[in-house]
Amino acid sequence: MERNQFLKTLSLLTLSGGTMKLNALTRLTAELKRTDPLPILFLGHGSPMNAIEDNEFTRGFRAMGEQIGKPKAILCISAHWETRGTFITGMTHPPTIHDFGGFPQALYDVQYPAPGSPELAQVTKELVEETKVEITDEWGLDHGAWSVILHMYPEADVPVIEMSMDYTKGPHFHYDLGKALNALRERGVLIIGSGNLVHNLRMVAWDRLDAPGFAYDWADEARSKINQWILSDNHGALIDYQKQGRALQLAVPTPDHYLPLLYMLGLKNNRDEVQLFNDKPIGGSLTMTSVMISPS
Repeated sequence: MERNQFLKTLSLLTLSGGTMKLNALTRLTAELKRTDPLPILFLGHGSPMNAIEDNEFTRGFRAMGEQIGKPKAILCISAHWETRGTFITGMTHPPTIHDFGGFPQALYDVQYPAPGSPELAQVTKELVEETKVEITDEWGLDHGAWSVILHMYPEADVPVIEMSMDYTKGPHFHYDLGKALNALRERGVLIIGSGNLVHNLRMVAWDRLDAPGFAYDWADEARSKINQWILSDNHGALIDYQKQGRALQLAVPTPDHYLPLLYMLGLKNNRDEVQLFNDKPIGGSLTMTSVMISPS
């Protein structure tokens, strides 16, 4: 950032009473140099088995990693870390968490030894004014994070931190919290939300999981509506998804896998373009739809 522009930004922040934000941005400038804005990703992670399989979805993750290139760090918001309050991992070496059961041993043997970033965790904590963020060493990288990131960056040489989702808060809170992370995009931090837009495990046709493309009528309707709203920037409908009819209620019976999308939408600006990939249903009641939001 040029000196005059930087000083102007600091002046505006001071006038608005944003002392904490000012301190965070000053710290951010010291920790990470300014870059062109990075894309934002929502990744439909699906089954943990995708971590060790070579299929059209994992190839989509790898292609996205190649397209974006190596960021300075990754901040991931995973469907599999819900907490009371908002937390962020702050350890130097986050453990690989195998938070699932009943899968082959080969999956439990996977380790993703990416480093953490206590510095980025502290900066992110200071950036967020919307709520209190606490740094913790009692988590790590759950499979919502590592099962997709390992395809994008298999060398595990990019620092990764996770931010939890406060399950006591509504959709608007998560959307607004995403906005608060915007400064990280221009400091080489790749922000990833990981979940599934249609995710009803109780209604999965387990005998159809190996045939991507099958969807119940309600799941196909929900997928079509969600995709249309994403592409047309109808964030209001996406935030108020619970009011959009029975198909959406069946598609999102619990918010955990859906809410990471709202963080990514909150980060979108008017200059960004939206692209869908891996956009297929599986097992009747799930979709692998993923979203890239990138500067035009």
